[in-house]
Amino acid sequence: MQQQRIIYDDTTVRRFIMASVVFGIVGMAVGALVASQLAWWQANLGIPYTTYSRLRPLHTNAVIFAFVGNMMFAGIYYSTQRLLKTRMASDVLSQIHFWGWQLIIVAAAVTLPLGITTSKEYAELEWPIDLAITVIWVVFAINFFWTLKKRNEKNLYVAIWFYIATIVTVAVLHIVNSLALPFSPLKSYSVYAGVQDALVQWWYGHNAVAFFLTTPILGIMYYFLPKAAERPVYSYRLSIIHFWALVFIYIWAGPHHLLYTALPDWAQSLGMIFSVMLWAPSWGGMLNGLLTLKGAWHKLREDPVLKFLIAGVTFYGMATFEGPLLSIKSVSALGHYTDWIVGHVHSGALGWNGFMAAGMFYWLVPRLYGTKLHSSKAADVHFWLGTVGILLYMVSMWISGVTQGLMWQATNPDGTLLYPNFVETLLAIRPMYIVRFVGGSMYLVGFILMAWNLWKTARAGQPVNGEATVVVESPAPVPAGAPVPGWVQVVTGRPLVFAIAILAATMFLGWAKPVRALVLMGAIIALGEFAWIVTRRERAAGKPSWFGLIEGRPLAFTVLTLVAVLIGGVAELLPTIMIKQAVPAHGVAQQPYSALELQGRDLYVREGCYTCHSQMIRPFVAETQRYGDVSRAEEFIYDHPFQWGSKRTGPDLHRLGGKYPNLWHYTHMMDPRATSPGSNMPPYPWLAERRLKTKEAPKKLALMQKLGVPYSNADVDAAEARQKVQAEAITADLATQGVKVAWDSEMVALIAYLQRLGRGPQDAPAEPGGPPTAAVNGSHGGSR
Repeated sequence: MQQQRIIYDDTTVRRFIMASVVFGIVGMAVGALVASQLAWWQANLGIPYTTYSRLRPLHTNAVIFAFVGNMMFAGIYYSTQRLLKTRMASDVLSQIHFWGWQLIIVAAAVTLPLGITTSKEYAELEWPIDLAITVIWVVFAINFFWTLKKRNEKNLYVAIWFYIATIVTVAVLHIVNSLALPFSPLKSYSVYAGVQDALVQWWYGHNAVAFFLTTPILGIMYYFLPKAAERPVYSYRLSIIHFWALVFIYIWAGPHHLLYTALPDWAQSLGMIFSVMLWAPSWGGMLNGLLTLKGAWHKLREDPVLKFLIAGVTFYGMATFEGPLLSIKSVSALGHYTDWIVGHVHSGALGWNGFMAAGMFYWLVPRLYGTKLHSSKAADVHFWLGTVGILLYMVSMWISGVTQGLMWQATNPDGTLLYPNFVETLLAIRPMYIVRFVGGSMYLVGFILMAWNLWKTARAGQPVNGEATVVVESPAPVPAGAPVPGWVQVVTGRPLVFAIAILAATMFLGWAKPVRALVLMGAIIALGEFAWIVTRRERAAGKPSWFGLIEGRPLAFTVLTLVAVLIGGVAELLPTIMIKQAVPAHGVAQQPYSALELQGRDLYVREGCYTCHSQMIRPFVAETQRYGDVSRAEEFIYDHPFQWGSKRTGPDLHRLGGKYPNLWHYTHMMDPRATSPGSNMPPYPWLAERRLKTKEAPKKLALMQKLGVPYSNADVDAAEARQKVQAEAITADLATQGVKVAWDSEMVALIAYLQRLGRGPQDAPAEPGGPPTAAVNGSHGGSR
C-alpha cells in the first residue's frame, strides 16, 4: 500500500459552469422573445432571422444542449473525479471536449436563425454539426471510461451508473436518428421517410429527454443532494431498482408522442403501456431523493442550495406523473398538439433541470473559489422568482391547452363544428400567452440574479482545485491458471439470462403480429424477476450478489446497460424500418413530388413552418370535419423528412392542397391578417423577393433516387424544364389577378408545395399550377 496525493481538474468544471450560466441566459432570453411573439406578432420584427419559426428551434437547442448540457458536464466532471478518487484521465481530452462543445453551440446559434435545419425536433442541426457532436461525444466517452479504468475506488457509486447510461445511450440515439444523405455542405435528407422517420425521430426525441435531461441529472442528484444535506442516500436498494427499471422501460416510451397518427397501432400501444409503467421507477427516484433529507428538513429554512435541489426533485416527480398521464390515449386525444404539452415540457426543463442546476451552482461555486456564497438572500429571491414564474407558466399553459383541445373538438347538436374558424381558438387563449410571457420573464430575471450572485462570489475568492489523499493498494498476484473470480456468475446470472431471452423474443415476435402481446408480458415478468433478485438479501458470507459482481466491473456494467437499452429499440424500430408491409402500398396516394414542389418543401422546412403546423389528421370526427380525410401511412412514403409536427399554433395542413386559389396563398404569406383576421402568424414578404436555386432541382431528384423515391433518369434530366413550366403556370394565374411575381421566386415554389399537400394523382390540376380538378373537404380557418 502507498498513499497518493491527487489534485482534481476543477478548471474544466469552472469553465462548464460559466458556459452553462451564459448560454442559459441566452437560451431563456430567446425563449422570452418567442413567447412574446405568440402574444404580439409584431415581435417577429419583420426579418427572416427573428421569426418565431426560426428562433423556436434555437431556443430549444440552447436550453437543452447549451444550458443543461454544460451544467451536466460540470456536474459529471466534478463528481466523477471524487467518486473514483482520481483525476480525469486526460486534461487534453477535457479541453477538447469543452471547446468543441462550445463551438458546436455557436454553430447551432448561427445556422438555425439562417434556416439551416433538418426539421427533426431536438435534432435540427445539419450533418456537419452532427458529425462534430459525434466526435466530441466520443472524446468525452474516452475520457470518462479511461478515468473509470484508472480509478482508485473499486465499486461504482450510484451516480456513475447514470453517467454510464447517459454516455452509451445518447451515442446510440444520436447516430441512429442522424443518419442522412448529404446534398450540400449545409443540407441533407433523412434516410428514413414518413412513418419510419416519425418513429425513429420520436424514439430519439423522447429518449433525448430521458437520457440527456433526466439520467445525468439523476446522477447529479444522487451526488450533490446527499452532499448538501450531509445525509446518506435514503435507500441503496431502491436506487438499484430505480436505475435498471428506468433504463429498460424508458426506451420503449417514444411512440406515445404519435398516438392516433398513421403509426402502426401496435407501436402506439407499446409506447402508451411502457409510458404508464414509467410512473414506478420515476417516482422511486423522486422518493429516494426526498427521503434522503429525512431528519434534515429543518435545513430548508436556511440553506438555499437545499431549497433548489428539493424543489427540483419535486418538479421531477410532477413532470414524471404528468408525462405518463399524457401518454394515455384518451388524455392524448385532448392534450396532443396543444399548449398543455408545452407546459409539461417546461415544468421539467425549468423546474427539474433549471432548479437542479441552480442548486448545484450555488453549492459548487463557493467551493471552487474558496469562499462563501456572496448573498444567500439574493439566492432566496431567485428561488421565489423562479418558483412563481414556473407556476404562472405551467398553469397558463394547462388552461390554454385544455381550452384548445375542447374548442377544437366541440360540435353542435347537428354534428357541425362549434368553432369552425381556427383563429377563434387563438383569440381565446391570447391572455394565457401573455401570462406565460410574464412567468417566463420572471424566471429569466431570477436566473440573471443568480449569475450576478455567482460572479460576485467568484470575484471574492480565487480558483481552487480540490485535493485528496488516497491509499493505492497494489494488486494481489494471481496464480497462473487461476480463474478470474466472479465472471462465471456475471455471465450466467439470472438477470442477464432473462435480458437475453427477452431480447431474442422481441426480435422474433416483432414479426409475429398475433403474439406481440407476449413481448410485453415477457418484459414485465423479467422486470419482476430482476427486482426480486436485486432486492433479496445478499448470499452467504463471502459470496456477493449478482449486482455486487457487476458493480465492480465497468465493462460488464456498461455492456449490460447497453443491452437493457437496446431491447426496446430493437423491438420497436426494426419491424417498422425493415419490413415493407409496415407501410401499405396503395399506389394512388404515392406520387413523388414534382421538382418545384420538392424545392417548395425545402423552403417550408427552412422557414420552420413545422413548428406551428402539423400534417397529420387524426381519426376524430371534429378533425375530419375541419381538415378532411384521416391521414394514411402510405401518403408519406416519399417524405424525407416527415412533417407531422408536434404543435398546432396554426391549423393542420395535410389536406390544404386545392382548398384555396394561388392568390389566397400569396396574400396569406404577404399579410396573414388579410386572409385570417386575428392570426398571430408573421408575414413572409422576402419569399416574393428571393430567387430559387433552380439549378439544384435535378440534383435533388437524383439524390431522392438514391433514397428510394421512384424518379426515372428522364425525370431527373427534365427536372429543371418541368420546374419552370409549373412555376410559370402559377405566375400566369397570379398575373390574371393583378399580382406580378417572378416565376423563379421562392414564393412560387412554396405555393406549389402547399397546393400539393394531401392530393394524389386523382386530384392533379389540369395544367401544372392551375385550378385543381378535385377539392378536399374542410376549412383552413386561419394560420399561426
